[in-house]
Amino acid sequence: MKNPIRFLWITAGFIFLGLGSVGAVLPFLPSFPFFLATLFCFTKSSKRLRDWFVGTNLYKKHFQSYVERKAMKWTTKISILVSLTLVFGTGFFMMKRVPVARIVLAVVWLCHVIYFVFGVKTVKSEEPDAEREKDMAGESV
Repeated sequence: MKNPIRFLWITAGFIFLGLGSVGAVLPFLPSFPFFLATLFCFTKSSKRLRDWFVGTNLYKKHFQSYVERKAMKWTTKISILVSLTLVFGTGFFMMKRVPVARIVLAVVWLCHVIYFVFGVKTVKSEEPDAEREKDMAGESV
């Protein structure tokens, strides 16, 4: 193997891809952060793997608008927040005797909600917005 670090990035990318795929099916495991980690690892390891992942319908449907424009559809935001709420709620429930941990979980959960509601733009569809269409039209003239 020429570059062992590259092998580690590829391995991590496939692990995150697997976890994200499981998270797409199981409601208590959020898939979004795992797929973003997949993109990061594949970008660090192999242009071919990155291009493959970016070409998938999964990426185009759920992540392209976020990566390119820091924007998401409401349905994507809601699915992320529901998953986060289930995970954090489970932890909150299980930590009855650790009030400090419950406070930390509540604050982190609230920060996530604030970020996704106010920090990430909401788009109506995954189609290019008007500015990108103008840029494309300007380039072809």
